[in-house]
Amino acid sequence: MARYALKIEYDGAPFHGWQRQPGQPTVQGAIENALRKIEPGFETIAAAGRTDTGVHASGQVAHADLSRDWEPFRLSEALNHHLKPHPIAILEAAKVPDDWHARFSATERRYLFRIVSRRAPLAHERGLVWQVSNPLDIGAMRQAASVLIGKHDFTTFRSTICQAASPVKTLDEARIEAHDRPYGAEYMFHFRARSFLHNQIRSFVGSLVQVGTGSWEPAQMQRALDARDRAACGPVCPPQGLYLSQVRYDHDPFTGVYDARL
Repeated sequence: MARYALKIEYDGAPFHGWQRQPGQPTVQGAIENALRKIEPGFETIAAAGRTDTGVHASGQVAHADLSRDWEPFRLSEALNHHLKPHPIAILEAAKVPDDWHARFSATERRYLFRIVSRRAPLAHERGLVWQVSNPLDIGAMRQAASVLIGKHDFTTFRSTICQAASPVKTLDEARIEAHDRPYGAEYMFHFRARSFLHNQIRSFVGSLVQVGTGSWEPAQMQRALDARDRAACGPVCPPQGLYLSQVRYDHDPFTGVYDARL
């Protein structure tokens, strides 16, 4: 047996999330079915993180144990062939040590949330961003986001069904960009941490948009954080603007580069 890491991109719209579910289309299920086409009897893959229904990925990572010794490029090509017509792509494959794990070896996860502001309905970006009607105050949102950085009890910003043992997490980055696009004003929310709670990012963004629209003053974000109460969270935003954009490791399996920060 040999273990392979897979870097995966997908459009989450047609799927009931990453995790395999009986009778439901899932990203994990589609990839496992493709793997069975090249290795009958294949059982399961493990991912760096589970994405919810409608959430996308541009840099999900998973690993699979295969009996055949595959050249990584041919493995990715074979899987992409059998994944058609699903909106899933294997961007890269790499052979990794047997004790390497897509989830437990990860040192950092990065997420991106995209919002587009315009009045007219979206034609090309529909389903890939959250559309709002009016411009957002990026200065106020940046001020509010700054209080989230660091180690905190994030009870306010996690789902009531979150299964994490503790609400305490360390957020390393909360950065917001604004760009003028041909299709409207785009706001890009970047979050970086070792791990996240269930619905944490969508809760962050929903509350930050409350600030951006003027419904909350920036100081309300600190009060919401300090409340440690789910009722203090703003409306949770929809999933279609959220992307798992990158997973980092001490030793990147795809480039062979060691993380210089560690």
